[in-house]
Amino acid sequence: MAKAPVFVREATGLVKNVSFLDAITLNISNMSAGAALATVGFTMVLLPSISGANLVYGSIIAFILSFPQIVVYTMMTRRVPRTGGDYVWVSRAFGGFWGSAFSFMGYTLETMAYLALIDLSAVFAIGSVGVSLGYENFLGLALPGNIQGADVMSQFILGAIIFAILIGINIIRPKIGFKLVSVLSIIGILSMLVSMAVLLSAGRQGVVNYINFLGTIGFKGTYDSVAKSYSGPTFDLGATLFLLPFFAIFVYPWLNAAPAVASEVKGKNALKWNVPIASVIVFLLVTASFSILYFVGGFEFITAGLANPALVFDYSFNFWTLAMGVSGNLAVSWFIGLGWILWNIAILAYGIIVISRYMFAQAFDRFLPARLAYISPKWGSPVIAHLIDLVVTIFLIGGAAFLYGPLSALFGAVVASMIYFIVIGLAAATYAVKNEKGMSKAILSVAGIMMAVVFAYITYLFLASPSVWGGNAFAYGYVAISFVLGMVIYMASKMYHSKRGIDITLAYKEIPPE
Repeated sequence: MAKAPVFVREATGLVKNVSFLDAITLNISNMSAGAALATVGFTMVLLPSISGANLVYGSIIAFILSFPQIVVYTMMTRRVPRTGGDYVWVSRAFGGFWGSAFSFMGYTLETMAYLALIDLSAVFAIGSVGVSLGYENFLGLALPGNIQGADVMSQFILGAIIFAILIGINIIRPKIGFKLVSVLSIIGILSMLVSMAVLLSAGRQGVVNYINFLGTIGFKGTYDSVAKSYSGPTFDLGATLFLLPFFAIFVYPWLNAAPAVASEVKGKNALKWNVPIASVIVFLLVTASFSILYFVGGFEFITAGLANPALVFDYSFNFWTLAMGVSGNLAVSWFIGLGWILWNIAILAYGIIVISRYMFAQAFDRFLPARLAYISPKWGSPVIAHLIDLVVTIFLIGGAAFLYGPLSALFGAVVASMIYFIVIGLAAATYAVKNEKGMSKAILSVAGIMMAVVFAYITYLFLASPSVWGGNAFAYGYVAISFVLGMVIYMASKMYHSKRGIDITLAYKEIPPE
């Protein structure tokens, strides 16, 4: 009898379809700049104090703190360019039991919940854009399911259709799936640049006129009354550091998209530069957007406005809607609104690709059932992994649509990823000690340890203020169950395969093939 291979097979079967541009835009969509600009108000209204909470300085600080992570992902992707990215590094550093459990908790299950909520956010964006353009019949799509007037069934159907179409594209034409992320990201960036230009062109008076116009259709306030409601400095370090979890939820830590498809990336330059280039681009976009909001609207008004529940919840006040409101041109407003929607869809498009690669890599090691590592010879895509993602995520979309209040708490489960990033940093340092020499050993070791320290601090911020960052028994229970489930799956798989003469622990002592 032939000896069973260490891995499911001797090659992944995946194809090098990812260009340099695709790798960069995959990371840009992962970093969710458009979603951050749309949802910052939902964070600001929950802050215990907005005095001195400066989003521009917060973005700069968060970007600086991401430097160790940029180094870790760049160096490790070049050394271990494999499907599953950081899952491979962590599981080889700490073994299958701990590595698989942390990865399963920190990315696989956490991202499925996140994608379901982002899918629903895309539907809300469609509704909000429609209402902003004067189509009141879109209001049912704009309101969350726990708000009277929400059209929950239509939200679920539209969200399920969007997700199913994206899954279908990635199954039948995986190369097109990567290109779609690039196209959506580029349109999103262009719409953001147009929004900046519109805001600068409209100036302070344009913002004043728009807010005062809202006062004629129901908003109980004016530009001056909102601005005067703020008292405090333009910067306070403590208040600004308190914002770091916001940037962690949406922006700077999310560098793992292109590394997760590294075996499909074409060219050494793409592996070397995609993470730092994407990080710098997103940093410039986010920081410039917040800077322009402060410059045009005034720090006092923007800070108070983003913390004003009536503006945020009743009039969807954010970067996108403000640009649409001051544009004075229907076509420009349409384009800005389209960009806002496509940013959300780009997040879904990237997530579908990346989560399937994590499940594929975990199945390739036999942690998950080997069938999930099946690659269609006709289409060259991990069909079963995509279908599992489709079923689970649509189930979660339905749950989030009909039970929005409780299910939206799963945003708080992002703390699982913060914990996972600590482990990734420690895994990089462990790899450096075992495999590197000289300056490379020193750089990767220090970067890995610093990355772990940064995310330990961010995790502390999450846990210290659960009412702001979505922490509750439901979210934390989801995290805990995910971790325990990962350990149970590993032990069950080990026992199942050992009865068939296969020792799955051997896979975690080798780097998987391409």
